[in-house]
Amino acid sequence: MPLSTAHSNPTMNYKRLGRAGLKVSELSFGSWVTYGNQLDTKAAGECMAAAWDMGVNFFDNAEVYANGESERIMGEVLKKLAWPRSSTSSPQVLLGITDGPNGKNTLNRKYLMQAIDGSLGRLQLDHVDLVYCHRADPDTPIEETVWAMHDIIRQGKALYWGTSEWSASEIMAAWQIAERHHLAKPVVEQPQYNLFHRKRVETEYRHLYNDIGMASPPGARWPRAC
Repeated sequence: MPLSTAHSNPTMNYKRLGRAGLKVSELSFGSWVTYGNQLDTKAAGECMAAAWDMGVNFFDNAEVYANGESERIMGEVLKKLAWPRSSTSSPQVLLGITDGPNGKNTLNRKYLMQAIDGSLGRLQLDHVDLVYCHRADPDTPIEETVWAMHDIIRQGKALYWGTSEWSASEIMAAWQIAERHHLAKPVVEQPQYNLFHRKRVETEYRHLYNDIGMASPPGARWPRAC
């Protein structure tokens, strides 16, 4: 496993994440179903190092992948590779790893505050650069979710937050709440986008890109670079 911290590849392009200042590589590396189920720590490290050598600085994970094992593996790899945090971006998707009324598919304050702590522990990080709320929760007021995400950022556990698989109206509602109360706004939406699912990204979100500078991350779902 290469341990070099050098990170320079002129063939990789980097773009700002919407109107945020964070610059990310056009290609991302995501663990999704592979870590823990198909790749052990050694193989995962080799894949991540290869992506890094090609200029990738955007490494994606989620607490539910392999029931948390994906985060644990990536955390071990990040610790061994010891890349400078100024050169990497570590997005995290909060999907819900536990069952029960405040577990999977919930975005209430209780779940979000516990989930980010659990993810940081498994990743062995003091913060992630970007955290997503996956799918809007119809049983939790959007205002509660926005305030919780703002507090996660204020506490230094994440630098930016975004949504994943939210409708344009739900994203706009969250943005307007944040604007009204001077809270951290969602800066990115991670949608499903491929040859079979194009309408939402190319049509529904169009005014979000123009009006509030919403971004879509590299490797927008599904396939991911890995």
